[in-house]
Amino acid sequence: MGAAGSKLEKALGDQFPEGERYFGLENFGNTCYCNSVLQTLYFCVPFREQLLEYYSNNKSPADVDENLLTCLADLFSQISSQKRKTGVIAPKRFVQRLRKQNEIFRSYMHQDAHEFLNYLLNELVDILEKDAHTSKSNQESSSPSEKIDNGPNEMSVNGPQNELIVTWVHKNFQGILTNETRCLRCETVTARDETFLDLSLDIEQNSSITSCLKNFSSTETLNAEDKFFCDECCSLQEAQKRMKIKKPPHILVIHLKRFKFIEQMGRYKKLSYRVVFPHELRLSNTVEDADAEYSLFAVVVHVGSGPNHGHYVSLVKSHNHWLFFDDENVETIEESAVQTFFGAAQEYSSNTDHGYILFYERLVCS
Repeated sequence: MGAAGSKLEKALGDQFPEGERYFGLENFGNTCYCNSVLQTLYFCVPFREQLLEYYSNNKSPADVDENLLTCLADLFSQISSQKRKTGVIAPKRFVQRLRKQNEIFRSYMHQDAHEFLNYLLNELVDILEKDAHTSKSNQESSSPSEKIDNGPNEMSVNGPQNELIVTWVHKNFQGILTNETRCLRCETVTARDETFLDLSLDIEQNSSITSCLKNFSSTETLNAEDKFFCDECCSLQEAQKRMKIKKPPHILVIHLKRFKFIEQMGRYKKLSYRVVFPHELRLSNTVEDADAEYSLFAVVVHVGSGPNHGHYVSLVKSHNHWLFFDDENVETIEESAVQTFFGAAQEYSSNTDHGYILFYERLVCS
């Protein structure tokens, strides 16, 4: 990437951020789905910093078995410690581990970036939880004077029996939804909480993320065959149900459901709908009255007209600059260019570059 790297450095000039690295990732046949997601996670700064901290605390090869977490930490460390500001890195070790661990990603067919992101985050959580349980067991079996330091932000325990592990992946991405069901006979409200690492939203033509979120939290009436069993009434009753965000996450990941199964066709179809995603987002469908405000910092884009073929690229905001990552190639783009990835205003359009996964960071009120 000599010429391309020089071009990027020249484009940023003296505005090139101190200590930052912009590296493309080599594609191993069909790994654009992986590369695009890895770039967005690398420029999710809190996640990157905590991953590198984990790496510095656990890089003794004799003590740590290789897994997706160690491979990802090693890759991020390679990028951040490069002497050059730009270039290309081959995430070979990470991809090999991914393919070894999950047969879905072994084939050279087109893969889904959201499916990969979901798998990766859940896998990282599982590894960190196991690490925390192991550390706690070792700590309990050692003498009181031999306390084991698990590092910062690693573990939270609720009581001796009911153990709750809160990893730094949770602290970045996890939010809580509450599912409220109101019996229309006795007015009793039943609430059930569930955690999420991302929100998958149904989309409509010429809509916006705000309207998609409102639809996500819209009230649904349960009647006829879908009546709700009310514990107070001890019988099936008509009810109203709605989903709201009880605890907004620090990093809000929004997945747009662009691939829909069409029964008449017997296959999935890509929805190229135009869905506007703003740079600044205000979450109003929260349990608390106070709105949560977010700023867009990354977008995974699906390029192509169908679900079974195509390409993935990513847009990233770093130090107030927007960058375009396409596997090995990295270049700067204008902020106004982000809107070209909203989607097509008409069904039949030559534009096949559509925002697919959006990353927002919560703004901290001063």
